[in-house]
Amino acid sequence: MATLTVWRFDTAEGARDALTTIERLQKEELINVVDAAVVTWPEGRSKPRTEQLHRLVGTGALGGSFWGLLFGLIFFVPLLGLAVGAAMGALSGSLADVGIDDGFIRRVRDEVTPGTSALFAMTTDAVTDRVLEQFRGTRAELISTNLSAEQEAKLREAFEEVEIKA
Repeated sequence: MATLTVWRFDTAEGARDALTTIERLQKEELINVVDAAVVTWPEGRSKPRTEQLHRLVGTGALGGSFWGLLFGLIFFVPLLGLAVGAAMGALSGSLADVGIDDGFIRRVRDEVTPGTSALFAMTTDAVTDRVLEQFRGTRAELISTNLSAEQEAKLREAFEEVEIKA
């Protein structure tokens, strides 16, 4: 089963600093990073900067379509107005089918704000207590949703189709 995890940091640089920890944990086989992305939102900016982390991920990565849709729903739909919001609403329904619901989207939207950053990671096989131990003292806040194997397969299938069409 895969887990989509969001680690939120109180500074715009916090998520970048956490990458070293995630890379080390992956080398120690305490976590398997399927795909990952970082959101940095410096104070005074109207929107965050998002970046998929290609160097951390292996085969089976979800790709830019997934992150683009997820970040669009979280950060940009509230800014785009009702017409685009209605179209994105249908897409968010599809994400709910794979375990990413409106509550998760709202919580991330409310907590990742100017002056903060977040590390988004789709992972498997985490040794949870050891991973959490490494983040103690970083003032990171953990937000996560667990995906079943079936939900992960649906998610991969949906975004593989998008990648082929693009």
